[in-house]
Amino acid sequence: MVSVMDVQKIPEGYNQTDVGVIPEDWKVARLNEVCSFGGGTTPPRSEHDRYFVNGSHNWIKTTDLNNSRIEISDEQITDLAISDTGLKKHPIGTILVAMYGGFNQIGRTGYITRPSAINQALVAVKPKSKKLDSYYLLSDLNYNVNYWKGVASSSRKDPNITSMDVKNYFIALPTIKEQTAIANALSDVDALIVALESLMAKKGAIKTAAMQQLLTGKQRLPSFAQTVDGKAKGYQQTELGEIPVDWEVVGLGALFESKVSRKRLSEHFEVSFVGMQDVTESARIRNYHKVKYGDVKSGFTYFERYDVLVAKITPCFENGKGAYVDAIGTPVGFGSTEFHVLRATENVDSKYLYYFTNTERFRKELERGMVGSAGHRRVPFTSIQKYQVAVTSNKEEQTAIANVLSDMDTELDALQQRLSKTQQIKQGMMQELLTGKTRLLPSEKNHDT
Repeated sequence: MVSVMDVQKIPEGYNQTDVGVIPEDWKVARLNEVCSFGGGTTPPRSEHDRYFVNGSHNWIKTTDLNNSRIEISDEQITDLAISDTGLKKHPIGTILVAMYGGFNQIGRTGYITRPSAINQALVAVKPKSKKLDSYYLLSDLNYNVNYWKGVASSSRKDPNITSMDVKNYFIALPTIKEQTAIANALSDVDALIVALESLMAKKGAIKTAAMQQLLTGKQRLPSFAQTVDGKAKGYQQTELGEIPVDWEVVGLGALFESKVSRKRLSEHFEVSFVGMQDVTESARIRNYHKVKYGDVKSGFTYFERYDVLVAKITPCFENGKGAYVDAIGTPVGFGSTEFHVLRATENVDSKYLYYFTNTERFRKELERGMVGSAGHRRVPFTSIQKYQVAVTSNKEEQTAIANVLSDMDTELDALQQRLSKTQQIKQGMMQELLTGKTRLLPSEKNHDT
């Protein structure tokens, strides 16, 4: 029931509806009034060769949903899969909604850009011509994604939604002309977001390849690749394969102190605190807060600026959590007890050490040596010390390698900032356009839906 206070807040030319306050010339409808619906199934996995090998038809499942346009599904199915199971291919412009597949998957969406079949975890929503624009529907569902989480968690033991929930979903309806204008504006921003995400993925892949080449010596930086008389330096065969002749194989522990010393501090000395939630899965610090030394001196992990943090517990370790400690506001920090602290020795560049802990090989090999019970397995400090790497003892070369990789990180950070800003702009646009607070076209009263 709308209160007197709510009515007083409604601007002139707007009405209170089931979807909130919208322009008075907009209407509200349930999706089953303006859409048709369809479903799908999974061809028997026991007939994998018959139904999946050399498939040519899109078959979309929950993990394919990206809240945007879907071009190619992860798995393709065969002609026999279509004919034997009775699967229907939904047309271009169909919107898909995930009904189950994990709480974070519920309500995810996709826009079919080529005729596609789907599995049973999705519902296909097909807007009726001249009633509802497909991309407008996609944008509205993405804007209200948290609605589905509320439906799923409040009504069922196992979180999920049903096709009936989707059919009963209320949507605000401007004219089809205004819907299209809104959809086009949001689609342009989505295209920029996709382009930025694609560029980030490309730059990330380049950085991964550069780490693999530079940290193993397979590629030498020009100023370190030749002898004093201008001849190319050779390679030697080792247990890790070929490495530069002037490099050596050592345990990673040779690059850092076996024990971290602590400064003597007063109780009121200000330090930075970094929890496990404050580091990313790309091993970066994204947040910290300042506290008094006396409040954290016991029961937490001590570190200093330019130390390297490595998560020790599953699944944080496998996921890449950790950090190079440069982005804190104090010389000393404390953090989760689930961090290992690696402090580079005097003759080692600390960021060079850090990049070894970012490699896929480091994570995969040490994962196999974790100890403890299920859900509480940890990487022992000694395992990190014994982890074999090929290294250069030339600190100048270490620093040069670290600088190349650091420059790549800086470029990725700049792209991430652009992406985050663009996503914020899109969110603001959705809030304005999908509620009619900002109009792209003049109002048209009494329009038909």
